[in-house]
Amino acid sequence: MNRAAVTSLVVFVLLVALGWYLAELQSSQDNPPSTPVPSGAAPTGSADLAALPIAPEGKMAGYSRDRFPHWSSQGNSCDTREVVLQRQGADVRSDQECKAVSGTWNSVYDNVVVKDAGDVDIDHMVPLAEAWRSGADKWTDDQRKAFANDLSGVQLLAVTAKSNRAKGDQDPAKWKPPAQAYWCTYARYWISVKITYRLTADQAEHDALGAMLKAC
Repeated sequence: MNRAAVTSLVVFVLLVALGWYLAELQSSQDNPPSTPVPSGAAPTGSADLAALPIAPEGKMAGYSRDRFPHWSSQGNSCDTREVVLQRQGADVRSDQECKAVSGTWNSVYDNVVVKDAGDVDIDHMVPLAEAWRSGADKWTDDQRKAFANDLSGVQLLAVTAKSNRAKGDQDPAKWKPPAQAYWCTYARYWISVKITYRLTADQAEHDALGAMLKAC
């Protein structure tokens, strides 16, 4: 085969590959995934708050924590909780069943250092019930499972059981971390999760987030 023929063949192959790539790209744009895909990115300031849709809170009818299955298996005998404990703790040691048996965790909500994994809760930055009232009631159970076990972003935090239970399912208009130095980060992370999952905020929640961002 002469050089001209080889060149023509190479060009043909490249054009076929380019055509396939463009077709796949168009298909992905026309058929986005049905399950929310968290980006893991945290907003950087109040400009992001403007992108958060405002809407009245929905009702709790039909809500159950069972509609948000957790904690899911993550392989190697570990579930979501244990993975978060390993990632967010220091000097964490786990047993053969992946249970944390020692380590140190800094609870950013209240600036408390915890040395017993049993005293640590894994908090959902945007609580499950709050997500339900903000749009997750329209999701499938698989989508809610993805949300409840989101390891890719800022949705899950290892904090003291006391602070997690004081927070409950309240939004920032009703509860803020006792450690005021964390308010800026908390507001940014809250906004990040809601925008990522296309959830809404009510007016009081929106106003409270704006006030917290002033600490940035």
